[in-house]
Amino acid sequence: MPFHIRGTRSRAAGSRPVFAVSLLALAVPALINLQAQAADAATSSQDLVVNATTDSGEAVNENQDYSAKTTRAGTKMLLTPRDVPQSVSIITKQRMQDQNLQTVGDVLANTTGVSANVVDSERNGSYSRGFYIDNYTFDDIPTTVSEAWNFGDAGGDTAIYDRIEVVRGATGLMTGAGNPSASVNMVRKHADSRAFTGNLSASYGSWDKQRYVADLSAPLNDAGTVRGRVVAGYQDQDSWLDRYHKSKKFLYGVLDADVTENTTVSLGYDYQRSATGNPTWGGLPTWYSNGSRTSFDRSTNPSADWTHYNINSRKVFANATHNFDNGWTARLNGTHAETDFDTKLMYSFNFPDAATGEGLQGYGGWFKGSRRLDSVDTFASGPVELFGRQHELLAGVSYSRQRNLYYSASNSIDVTDMGDINHWDGDIIEPAWSDFEKSSDDMIRQKSAYSAARFSLADPLSLIVGTRYTQWSTVGSSGKMSKNNLTPYGGLVYDIDDTWSAYASYTSIFKPQDKRDRSGSYLKPVTGKNYETGLKSDWLNGRLTANVAVFRIEQENVGQEDGSSFVGGTSEQAYKAAKGVVSKGAEFELNGALTDNLQMTFGATRYVAKDANNDRFNSQLPQTQFKLFTRYRLPTLPELTLGGGLNWQNRTYQDVTGPEGATRIYQSSYPLVNLFGRYQVTKQLAVQANLNNLFDRTYYSTLSDYEVYGEPRNYSVSLSYNF
Repeated sequence: MPFHIRGTRSRAAGSRPVFAVSLLALAVPALINLQAQAADAATSSQDLVVNATTDSGEAVNENQDYSAKTTRAGTKMLLTPRDVPQSVSIITKQRMQDQNLQTVGDVLANTTGVSANVVDSERNGSYSRGFYIDNYTFDDIPTTVSEAWNFGDAGGDTAIYDRIEVVRGATGLMTGAGNPSASVNMVRKHADSRAFTGNLSASYGSWDKQRYVADLSAPLNDAGTVRGRVVAGYQDQDSWLDRYHKSKKFLYGVLDADVTENTTVSLGYDYQRSATGNPTWGGLPTWYSNGSRTSFDRSTNPSADWTHYNINSRKVFANATHNFDNGWTARLNGTHAETDFDTKLMYSFNFPDAATGEGLQGYGGWFKGSRRLDSVDTFASGPVELFGRQHELLAGVSYSRQRNLYYSASNSIDVTDMGDINHWDGDIIEPAWSDFEKSSDDMIRQKSAYSAARFSLADPLSLIVGTRYTQWSTVGSSGKMSKNNLTPYGGLVYDIDDTWSAYASYTSIFKPQDKRDRSGSYLKPVTGKNYETGLKSDWLNGRLTANVAVFRIEQENVGQEDGSSFVGGTSEQAYKAAKGVVSKGAEFELNGALTDNLQMTFGATRYVAKDANNDRFNSQLPQTQFKLFTRYRLPTLPELTLGGGLNWQNRTYQDVTGPEGATRIYQSSYPLVNLFGRYQVTKQLAVQANLNNLFDRTYYSTLSDYEVYGEPRNYSVSLSYNF
């Protein structure tokens, strides 16, 4: 079938000479099946039609590609990835299916330029370019997350998403406040089928993991102008950790209605609930009391039998899109989200005796929290004629209100009650809990207006400029504070030829801080400035893309202690603004169809991040990573698809306090090898197998004064039926 893109630039073959940009420019085209390229598009039209076929004339199903033709990531303007002057990774539903990436955390752990930091069995944080990712958006509606509290954002199930987009660097133009790390946008599935279609899948894997998912779409009237889609799933599993058990269920429904030929309205509901028994809080001690390293079995679980971790999430969303006859588009998007958690945990600390295994202390904590988000965003974008050239404009406003409320109850557990950690079975009396106390209660509001423009300065040169004005305020247990901020954005893209583009950009973001100076005034927000330049390319009409980037991120106004000074008239430590972390490095990604039968994504990252004292920042994170995953359909046996990949990271370290005082602890570099295969039994029925950590490498997902083991070798087998 032809692939249709509206509003993107068509590039006529042979319009400019080809330059040898790098060795990659010579190596990659040699791998491409040039006969799969689409016919040249007519330069007089802004509508690009792609007709892709194999050598035998068979139509190529581009819905199975690892690449995406267009995206609104970064600027909200509908652009090809090559025209976005920032590093962008798009993980499609086909990639998620092949690699069996079932949660948002799984996706991020396999995304170029992103590193995961799993601090215990339930909390999974992600970092980019050395900074914590605190901006998760759902169809461009942002939700701010915290490192300390877990509302399950990383555990969200990918079955309801069409793709996940990651823009690395500062993303303040689209997200408002946050860190200069990355923004993760989850693009939900919609009811886009005018016929009854569906997919039923069931899988079984290591540690008795069972998973069942149904994805059904259907028209709700004869004309197909009103359509519905439901995705429902249930998952139940144990773990390599003793006594651990988790169940998850989710339900997603969406209605899409074509009110007119140019207007579409959507209404949806997203419900997810997970319940975990015997979760960990932290991990196992790294040393015995004599300073020797512990070596526990990976199945050792330091939690108590009375612990649990339950998360409940509900989201209602609605949006309306109208396409005007002059090429302009207007969109209104709103959501109401409620997420609650109830966690009863036990944290073990200190260092046990090497002979007896005794000496650990346990601390019990019972925590409850709720997050309520109301947000609305509206924007309009479209072409304008100026000085005989066509440009693109975008303008919008947004409002969000997020209330975070946390309660806690605690009690200490006697050290002798834990007994021998080497033979720990979780059997311990549940403590008498204190009454719940409010830990914090804060309301955060953001009112923003933003605009962006893409100016066509010449046939090969475009300029994107934009800005966002934000009124940010908070009121609650952390005090009352308000900050206004103007966030600029700028980028140049130069088309070297039909394949390659060069770009340079400046992006920024801000994050308010609650530290005060001697006079009692709150410090200005921390700002993150991202400078980036690089090369982008695409082949096969966007089915294969590449990006190489060099970046530098600078933090300013970071609060640091002002000696022994106090805030006037109080005992509160005073702070002063100072230079913060500087992160600089390079990234590379090749993603998409090398041939009609071969899909591949390969990413490489290297950065160095240092704080104001020239010390390595977040040294527990890898600064060099390679991530590869491929899928190959055998031409001689097209029913069979084979693939796999490799994730590698360099050595990391962390300075912590051990039984012998200040200690630097290292984790060596390590690779993880994964394999998968799929056999199409019939046109509708397929069986797939995945094998992760093929060589059963022992590694730590967190290593400090306590250690958390990474996932051992595991497998899953699934059946999938399409109709």
